[in-house]
Parts: sequence; C-alpha cells; structure tokens
Amino acid sequence: MVDADENTGKYPISVVARLTGVPEHRLRAFESAGLIEPERTEGGTRLYSDVDVGVVIRIAELSDKGVNYAGIREVLDLEALVQAEAVEENPDSEENEEGTE
Repeated sequence: MVDADENTGKYPISVVARLTGVPEHRLRAFESAGLIEPERTEGGTRLYSDVDVGVVIRIAELSDKGVNYAGIREVLDLEALVQAEAVEENPDSEENEEGTE
C-alpha cells in the first residue's frame, strides 16, 4: 500500500527535472498528454509527489524506447491493473500492510 506521504506533492517541476533527467518542457508535455497529473498550489505551481516522480521515470523509459503517448497510457493502465489484482489476490502481503512496525 502506498503511504499517504508518498502521494503528497512536494517537488516543484525544476526539482523533478533534476531528479529524473527529464527536461521541464517534456514534463509539461507528459501532463498535457494526460499521462501524469501533479498537484497544483493555489498559485498554479506544479508539485510532484514521490509516486509522481516514479511515474515520470517510467514514462520517460517507455518514451525513450519509442512508445508513443497512447501506448504509454495503455502500459501504465495495464501495470496499475496488474498491481491492483496482485493486491486483491494477496491482501495480507507485507507490501500491502499499512503502518506495520
């Protein structure tokens, strides 16, 4: 299960560009294509979460291999489906437990 903090937007686009090696204009293109939707501040600043950063890296990997945005969307949807089914099949696995320490 993904920790709520991992879904909280905290990185501006410039930081995500440095962390991932994906230029800011390409990050904006990913958003325009509907591949990712970072949070926005009241002033409109994009804030990416840890989960968003991972998705950006995956999108860039697929794009660099020549997959177009429609194909990337399909891959991301299928990966999410597989992950959801895995959680459904094994709800007691260590990955799926919240706050177990």
